[in-house]
Amino acid sequence: MASTTEQIKKLREETGAGILDAKKTLEQVGGDYDKALSILKAKGIAKAEQKAAERTAKDGAIETYVHNGKVGVMVELNCETDFVARTPQFKEAAHAVALQIAAMDPKYVSVEAIPAEELEAQKKTFTEATLAEGKPENMIEKIVAGKLDKYFAEVVLLRQPYIKDDKQTIEDVVTTASAQTGEKIVVRRFTRYALGE
Repeated sequence: MASTTEQIKKLREETGAGILDAKKTLEQVGGDYDKALSILKAKGIAKAEQKAAERTAKDGAIETYVHNGKVGVMVELNCETDFVARTPQFKEAAHAVALQIAAMDPKYVSVEAIPAEELEAQKKTFTEATLAEGKPENMIEKIVAGKLDKYFAEVVLLRQPYIKDDKQTIEDVVTTASAQTGEKIVVRRFTRYALGE
């Protein structure tokens, strides 16, 4: 099936891929738009991760969100240039992150931001609880790792399932925006206020 100009244009908008890359990918999958989209997104994410390792993000924007005058959020999202900070993809990602913080009240941006003593205390609590349940010794480590993953999904912003699409995490949302813009995008910090707290 020949690729149409409309499909190529749509693929470019959704993935940030070049015209030739979009056309080639569509031809490789016999015109199947969904397969082409999946392949190009994967390529874009891989490129974004490679760029992220090499570059620093010092520009960006501070996004604010207030929900019904009861909850307010300020989040700093960084990128490499002020040009990207003005793109719709960057703005959408910043808004998505702010909404997530307002709705889910994470405590930390990343796992690395959790204080070591708090992380150790959680591991100890999970280990003791697992032992008290009478689980076999050889399974303790695996069970504790699973409980830690659930804990991270509650308190770590980047690990939380996105409220508008729980098949994605917030890290996926940021990585996709990074792939679409071609620049490293990082959630630097956030503050959440709730009335009466």
